[in-house]
Amino acid sequence: MQTSPDRERADQLHVGRRLEYFTLGWNLTEAAVAIGAGLFAGSIALIGFGIDSLIESLSGGILLWRLQSTNTDESREQLAYKLVGISFFLLALYVAFEAGKSLLRHEQPDTSVVGIVLSIVSLIVMPLLARAKRRVAAKIDSRALYADSRQTDICAYLSAILLGGLLLNALVGWWWADPLAALCMLPLIFREGMEAIRNQSCCHCS
Repeated sequence: MQTSPDRERADQLHVGRRLEYFTLGWNLTEAAVAIGAGLFAGSIALIGFGIDSLIESLSGGILLWRLQSTNTDESREQLAYKLVGISFFLLALYVAFEAGKSLLRHEQPDTSVVGIVLSIVSLIVMPLLARAKRRVAAKIDSRALYADSRQTDICAYLSAILLGGLLLNALVGWWWADPLAALCMLPLIFREGMEAIRNQSCCHCS
């Protein structure tokens, strides 16, 4: 029979798994819509956002694997935490490549109403999801889940960047706004990746 603390931890792990299942479903749907709309409009920013969503799915899959354990297996936690950190670097490399290529080639996408709507919805959903993950991470003392919540935050930031770029391109023809803003995100992405790799993040999860 489970004691009260064990039951509470099991309940929070269940909530954490539900959040990661939602993350996976959301990101895979978001990727399909963004990549499809990006191909239709010729938008590198939208295609990049869709591929970013696939990378976010990697983080969600890692955390689902981590949350299958009902105990505090430190080795499992540490490995999951480092894998989330690696996914940050994959995200940073992709953003840098796509943004740089867009600037060098002066790539200007057509207006995409689907992309604008998608970025607005993502901008609303992602911060709520990130906060929910941090609440669970604090209760089960999971640095890996906290790191994943920070990546969800970055997805929200990228949604804002995408929205700004699409709107500026549609309204005033500033094709360079999106890739330039994406490059400004790289220091934050790399910092989060390094903190995850070094196991120094989430000091307030304890």
